[in-house]
Amino acid sequence: MSEVLLVVTTLPDRATAERIAEALVTARVAACVNVLAECTSVYRWQGKVERAGEVPLLIKTTREAYARLEATLRTMHPYDVPEIVALPVTAGLPAYLDWVTQETKDNGSL
Repeated sequence: MSEVLLVVTTLPDRATAERIAEALVTARVAACVNVLAECTSVYRWQGKVERAGEVPLLIKTTREAYARLEATLRTMHPYDVPEIVALPVTAGLPAYLDWVTQETKDNGSL
């Protein structure tokens, strides 16, 4: 079984988030993507404190598929410097983790 990762990113609106979520699963770089409710992000950008409504994505993938996922996400993401953070999954239901691994195997689709 490959190491499973949980990747977090945020998008500016729900339509963009859903379009990217579907593309990631279709490309088999993610087994599942949760499109969460809009949140408010507060951050410093170009020397100023900013606030923005954003839609978070929780992306389930593997270390093996991560480079393909990041490349796809960077191509589609509208931000200059998108948040793309990968966290290792250290425990989980073995059947679910196996499913993530199977769904993200490179099948040459990219």
